[in-house]
Amino acid sequence: MLEQLGIRRLRPGPSARVGLPNSANYDPARANPFPELPDPLRLNDGRRVTSAEMWWQLRRPEIVEAFEREIYGRVPKDVPPVRWQITTQATDRLVGNVPVLARRLVGTVDNSACPDIEVNIQLTVVTPLHAAERVPVLIMFGAFGWDGFPRRPEEAGPASGRLVPGGPQATDPPATEQLIAAGWGYAVLNPTSIQPDHGAGLTRGIIGLVNRGRPRKPDDWGALRAWAWGAARALDYLETDPTVDRRKVGIEGVSRYGKAALVALAFEPRFAMGLIGSSGAGGAKLLRRNFGETIENLASSAEYHWFAGNFLKYAAAEADFGSRNAGDLPVDAHQLIALCAPRLVFLSYGIPEKGDALWLDQQGSFMAAVAAGPVFRLLGVPDLGVTDDYRTAQMPPVNHGLLDGHLAWRQHDGGHETRSNMKHFIAWANRWLSHGGGPAVR
Repeated sequence: MLEQLGIRRLRPGPSARVGLPNSANYDPARANPFPELPDPLRLNDGRRVTSAEMWWQLRRPEIVEAFEREIYGRVPKDVPPVRWQITTQATDRLVGNVPVLARRLVGTVDNSACPDIEVNIQLTVVTPLHAAERVPVLIMFGAFGWDGFPRRPEEAGPASGRLVPGGPQATDPPATEQLIAAGWGYAVLNPTSIQPDHGAGLTRGIIGLVNRGRPRKPDDWGALRAWAWGAARALDYLETDPTVDRRKVGIEGVSRYGKAALVALAFEPRFAMGLIGSSGAGGAKLLRRNFGETIENLASSAEYHWFAGNFLKYAAAEADFGSRNAGDLPVDAHQLIALCAPRLVFLSYGIPEKGDALWLDQQGSFMAAVAAGPVFRLLGVPDLGVTDDYRTAQMPPVNHGLLDGHLAWRQHDGGHETRSNMKHFIAWANRWLSHGGGPAVR
């Protein structure tokens, strides 16, 4: 990819370890070297966007094009279809104390054009067994080998849920139990069954299958866009499931999968809502911020595969076209959030003391949410309700949510997880989806 782009050397990213010569910046006074953001409501030709019609017909397509070309990559037009099949179904399971209908599915991607590469997407869907009507469902990017299939009541073992191994554990019930108890369903999607999470896997998975095992072109999709594509294919199945309210399906993820969840929500208009957990750089954090993780880290050998090849241009130290930096990006995270409008977006973070490190730059994500607000308001829905300039906006206190709009923010006092915010997300979403009752929990 570097050869294709004419890049001779990339700038090294800062270290997350404090005290080293190349440590990341955590000084707020030095965090905003590029304080001016691209205006989400100004066309490339300089005209101001003054109506919803101008947003949908003119400005939104410009922003989508820039994200596809420069950051996340394009989904090819010839991606083969997916055939879903239920492999396991059970009605003798409980989630918490609620009887559920649980099924495992495999989504087999047609590989007739490249038989050497197989893609079999792993999905688990769980809904209340005795629901009186179709239920909302939250698709959750699974990780760490847990597929979300509930145990039988007599089976011993830990409660179902998703926790970060070795990290501080949340005290709330598992997210799955909270969802089922609230009359929702959940679906756990295995992202690495869609696309491997490493650079060597770019010639495998769905990206490799479409490219028939060949390397990518600079504007081809990366893993984040591939995982988002897989979430949309899971939504295809859920729209056929008789227990699911197809109008009320959301997407959730934490960390790299929080990035993927935001990308999925931005590019797939059928998703009604998103719970975006601790997504940081490449997700809800402003890339123009020099605080914690930076573009140079994202362009490293450990993470570059998440993005289009063209993204590497912005971390180039030497290139035939000259080096660029974050200030040269045509778009930034606030516009990714804006692509989700007017649908429901809940941005969730924990606290550094519990493992949600400053590396993620919680303040940078809050600034992006504030800067996305004008698009939500233009489209007739409430945003965070913060009137301050994004450059000076301060995050609310921990455990104080801004939950009165279609765009919501809450930093909980837990770690690198969304479990601690799940009850707040459910109550907030119920209000806007007219499911269940009661106002959003503060």
